[in-house]
Amino acid sequence: MPRVVTVPCLSDNYAYLVVDEATGAAAVVDPSEAGPVLAAARREGVGLGAIWCTHHHFDHVGGNEELAAAVPGLRIYGHASDWGRIPGQTEALDHGGAFPLGTEEVRALHVPGHTLGAVAYWVGGVVFTGDTLFHGGCGRLFEGTPEAMHRSLSGVLGALPGSTRVYCGHEYTVANLRFARTVEPGNPAVEIRLAECAALAARGQATVGATLGVERRTNPFLRTSSPEVRAFVGLGPDAPDAEVLGALRRAKDGFRG
Repeated sequence: MPRVVTVPCLSDNYAYLVVDEATGAAAVVDPSEAGPVLAAARREGVGLGAIWCTHHHFDHVGGNEELAAAVPGLRIYGHASDWGRIPGQTEALDHGGAFPLGTEEVRALHVPGHTLGAVAYWVGGVVFTGDTLFHGGCGRLFEGTPEAMHRSLSGVLGALPGSTRVYCGHEYTVANLRFARTVEPGNPAVEIRLAECAALAARGQATVGATLGVERRTNPFLRTSSPEVRAFVGLGPDAPDAEVLGALRRAKDGFRG
C-alpha cells in the first residue's frame, strides 16, 4: 500500500501526495493550489512525477500549471474526455487504463456522475474518488445523470474490496452524515460514525481514509435498497435504485441540517 499524505487546500479541499515507499516515486492527486503541495513534497522529501486529476473543476486542477512550471516533465493525467478542460494535461485515460507509480500499478476507473469525465484512481488498496464518492455522500450531478452516478458508485467503486481506503476531494463528512442520520435514523452505524467524525473535526483533524466497508454501512447513496432510505424519499420497493439516488441527491441539495 502506498503512503498517503493529506494536503489541505483552499477552504475545504484535499490534495494528496501518494508515495511508493519502495522507490520514493510520488504523485499528487487534485492539486487545487501549488504552494501547499510543494511544501508537503519538501517536508516528505519526495520529488513529484505526476498529477492525477479526478475531474476538470478548477478547485481540483488550479495548481496544475504552477506545478508543471516548477517540476519540468511532470505528467498530468485525466480522462480522455477532459482533454482541453484540464490545464496542462499530458496523459489521456479511459476506464481500466493502468500506469505505474514506482512498483505500484495505478488503475483509472471512469466514474461519471458529478462530471462526465470523472476518474477515480485505485492503487494498492486505496482509492482517490474526487467529488464522486464522499464519506457519507456523493457529489452533485452537474453533468451526469442519476443512472450514471448509481453505476459509478455501486457498480464501479462499490465493486472494490471493502477494505479499500477512500480518499475524497473535500472535508464534507460531518455535514454528509448529518443528512444520512436524517435519511436513515434507524441505522446505528451512522450515529457512531457521525460522533467519531465530529470529534475528529473538532480537533482539526481530517476525516478521510475510512474504508469502503464503512461507507457501505453509513452512506445513503450506497444504500438505495434500504427500506428506510426509500421511505425517506417516498419511493417503494419496486423503484429503480437510480431513481432513489436521484431523489436523495435532490433532497441533499436542499438540506440545511
